[in-house]
Amino acid sequence: MTSTNEIGMQQIQKLFSLEGQVAIVTGAGKGIGRACALMLAQAGADIALAARTQADLDTVAEEIRALGRRAITVAGDVGDEAQLDVLVARTVAELGKITILVNNAGGSGPNHPEKTTAAEFNRALCWNVTPAFLLTQKSVPFMRTAGSGAVVNISSVAARYAQKNFSAYGAAKAALNQMTRNLAQDFGPQIRVNAVEPGTILTPALAPYLTPERQARMEKSTPLGRMGQPEDIAAAVLFLVSPASSWVTGKIWGVDGGVENANFS
Repeated sequence: MTSTNEIGMQQIQKLFSLEGQVAIVTGAGKGIGRACALMLAQAGADIALAARTQADLDTVAEEIRALGRRAITVAGDVGDEAQLDVLVARTVAELGKITILVNNAGGSGPNHPEKTTAAEFNRALCWNVTPAFLLTQKSVPFMRTAGSGAVVNISSVAARYAQKNFSAYGAAKAALNQMTRNLAQDFGPQIRVNAVEPGTILTPALAPYLTPERQARMEKSTPLGRMGQPEDIAAAVLFLVSPASSWVTGKIWGVDGGVENANFS
């Protein structure tokens, strides 16, 4: 006989289950993208992995298949619209549908406000915003066909911090946040659109810039006393694409250890 506690646990598990779901994850070869792809697969989803480096994608795909889930790899540049068309087409053809999209590809370094060229500024804006818009646009019809969908855009706390030398990246991620809010209005009620703002996350991309002294300052300035791990962001993404967040859309979720500004002195 099934106990009340067991029934309750089963209900909770269903809230976070992605059985029968198919997710596209961009920037999936390393760091946050890899962590998201693996966590969604652990929750039951099949995954289309997109990034520039085929070897990285192959490694992640093997990990997903070891979990008993299907995975395909699509190497390419999300800044090329034709390659986004290939990503969507292959996902539908090989995995059957699209119900989840994680727009993780993006990023930019600091910029000097008096030396940044128009091309450099535009590159930061386009790289962080346009591919997410286009891939959402291309995925939505298939989500509607599937009956529902969830999009999560990976933004950054740079969108709300006021700090020197981040005018390009900060503006790009702020634009991504507002686009998220507006697309949630456009595509509801069938499709939910949210964003996650990671704080400082220990990823391979950060490692070259992170001295022991700098890490110690960051940890001291963080209320939760540590820097973030890619899995911290992946857990937030899992919530936002799962049935547990079925009444959440158009929201920007800061996952940052409680840090409210960029002062790590």
